[in-house]
Amino acid sequence: MNGPALPDPTPGPAAWRITLPHTTAAVPLARALVRTVLADVETPADSETAELLTAELVANAVEHTSGDSPIGLVVEMLPSGCQVEVHDDDPEPPGDLTPPLPDSMPDPWQEHGRGLLLLRSLSSACGHRRTADGKAVWFTLPARPQPA
Repeated sequence: MNGPALPDPTPGPAAWRITLPHTTAAVPLARALVRTVLADVETPADSETAELLTAELVANAVEHTSGDSPIGLVVEMLPSGCQVEVHDDDPEPPGDLTPPLPDSMPDPWQEHGRGLLLLRSLSSACGHRRTADGKAVWFTLPARPQPA
């Protein structure tokens, strides 16, 4: 889908879908969509965390897939928070998405892999699934408690 992100017309949780270019310009566009969606809902998840994790997934999709096929972004509001999916055309699974062990320390000098560590550490759940055109990597964040 090209053009502005629109709410999904199907009944159920609200969802926004957008097609992003296969360039680094996709990262700030994805962050802006997540920020806008979460600012516009009543029980949003933490917007800064959602933006950070979305940026990591979109950057990974740009860096680790070849060609110029667009990247898909889906932001879905759930009763318990939100779920973000990034779609690309590479069917290969991403790196390790299992939660880190409590006493495991990442190598601070490691150049790659910190994005997935952030994803595993900051999301309430994350994973990937195959799609007809490649894969979707996703994460969920819980809704923040609303002030009384």
